[in-house]
Amino acid sequence: MFVLGIDPGVSRCGYGAVRRDRAGYHAVRAGVITTPPGDPLPDRLASLAQELAALLRELSPDAVVVERVFFQTNVRTAMSVGQASGLALAAASSAGCEVAQYTSNEVKQAVAGYGAATKEQVQRMVQSLLGLAERPKPPDVADALALALCHLAQAPRLARIARMDRLAAGR
Repeated sequence: MFVLGIDPGVSRCGYGAVRRDRAGYHAVRAGVITTPPGDPLPDRLASLAQELAALLRELSPDAVVVERVFFQTNVRTAMSVGQASGLALAAASSAGCEVAQYTSNEVKQAVAGYGAATKEQVQRMVQSLLGLAERPKPPDVADALALALCHLAQAPRLARIARMDRLAAGR
């Protein structure tokens, strides 16, 4: 399975693509999409939408995972993350990808074993799980890779639940 994780943001949108095969987890590509802070918001959103669509066309992931905004003390940041998240969800759906969302705490629990893990702990666990020579930086990249890893860990369980639901419904 090949999963693209997206840590949404208008200024910095992290992405990380991870493939799982019989040998384990492999980082395929990771980076950050940035938009100029001085540009008008509609232009920045349009640029981000174009970059995300191009990334999806290039990588053709099986699934796209976007961090779900669960709680944010800064309203301005929450709005910005929400706008970028909506663009990522729409782009993934338009590309025909399976789409999933997890909160930061769910990702930290899946990757680091502790829902309140620090950014540094997540970076170290992502480095370890993917066998990377260095910790992924900036944190947006580590978070995006962690999202992909979280989904790869959860996907088999979610598929079993979906099969059981279909059987129960008689389909």
